[in-house]
Amino acid sequence: MRSIRRRSAIVLAGLALIAAAPAANVQAGERQAVAAHSCSAGYTHATLSWGHKCLRAGQFCKRGVSANREYHRYDFHCKRSGRLTYH
Repeated sequence: MRSIRRRSAIVLAGLALIAAAPAANVQAGERQAVAAHSCSAGYTHATLSWGHKCLRAGQFCKRGVSANREYHRYDFHCKRSGRLTYH
């Protein structure tokens, strides 16, 4: 009787490990995807609501209050001219 319980516990523990393995791989893959997106020297990587961007002063930018809030997180500001400057 005791050996049946022990075998059941081992089988359940094994199934739990097998079920957890794909979730661990997905999380590692997500980290690699973020790390794989890098910017050249002189650019700042930004995660904005409309996507990942490499920001640099002088580039064209999305104008508007909500866009500027996002740019400000990365110390940039979008001028009326439609160009990025350092905030």
